[in-house]
Amino acid sequence: MGDPVSIPGRMTSDEFIAWAMEQGQRYELAAGEVVGMAPERSAHALTKAHVWRCLTEAVEAAGLRCDVYPDGMTVEVDVGTVYEPDAVVRCGPRLPDDAVKLNDPVVVVEVLSPSMRACDVGAKLIDYFRLPSVQHFLIVRTEDRAIIHYARNDDGTILTRIVREGELRLDPPGLIVTGLFPATT
Repeated sequence: MGDPVSIPGRMTSDEFIAWAMEQGQRYELAAGEVVGMAPERSAHALTKAHVWRCLTEAVEAAGLRCDVYPDGMTVEVDVGTVYEPDAVVRCGPRLPDDAVKLNDPVVVVEVLSPSMRACDVGAKLIDYFRLPSVQHFLIVRTEDRAIIHYARNDDGTILTRIVREGELRLDPPGLIVTGLFPATT
């Protein structure tokens, strides 16, 4: 087994990204503090892969000039906060091939996990909507096959609804997502 990772003190987003790229584990940066992410359970990994595929198919079907990223791309909220959501939709010109972060997602998805549940439904909800580009934040609950859909209204208020089946109509206009949960076997 390798040496334990020494978690550095407070960092900026650029310092964090440079450090995190050298690590063998996944981390996020919350208000300047490094937060380790636990290994994923099978249901979590399969659900986020399925959600990414559904979003990708919806973007392609709508003919939108958007990219759908799986986990691995970081979202920079501010100089001290960097998250790695489970999926992100970003519209506009394609990022350079060597980009590792973005700060203008339109749709952000987090699949709940036991270790990050409180952060996903608390700090991340508030932080993601600090970005003016974010129109939708989807929290996917695998245990009861529900999606908590937070959407920014025209007046800036955040509307919440719970979706268990059917379609989600998201911005940009024409982005219609169906089948967000894999079929049960």
